[in-house]
Amino acid sequence: MPDHDDLPYRPCVGAVLINRDGLVWIGRRRDAAGDGDDGWQMPQGGLDPGEDPLEAARRELYEETNVSSVTLLAEAPDWYAYDLPPDVGSDKFKRKWRGQTQKWFAFRFDGTEDEIDIDRPAGGAHDPEFGRWRWEALDRLPALIVPFKRPVYDKIFAAFAHLVVPAGR
Repeated sequence: MPDHDDLPYRPCVGAVLINRDGLVWIGRRRDAAGDGDDGWQMPQGGLDPGEDPLEAARRELYEETNVSSVTLLAEAPDWYAYDLPPDVGSDKFKRKWRGQTQKWFAFRFDGTEDEIDIDRPAGGAHDPEFGRWRWEALDRLPALIVPFKRPVYDKIFAAFAHLVVPAGR
């Protein structure tokens, strides 16, 4: 098996969904351990070969939350990477990838909350990833995220902090 540090990063995308009040959508993963207040994340997922990152972010947002009523606000200036800790992830993932490199996009949520359906995302075409969701202040997210992803969330906060204001301001 190759050395962990020699493995590539899995190319992924992420979506920051901001509501009219300037709050950000977060979901608590169904596989999150315990009842603590971590295990939350924003929608994110793999980039298919040849797929446009913006279109992948829209796809992942829909596949995980059922949301499609959005307006693009911004694209993060860089790709952000994190290493997966040795005790996290499947053996198959760990033999293939070191971690993830992610391109993030911020979207304004233009729909109503009844569009959000984490139990039947993508109209029921995908298995649910989240057991709960809520709107949260962007600057609170790093404290709610699993520790190994926090440096990426700090960068997301820096890139998009200027966007988390109520719509119309």
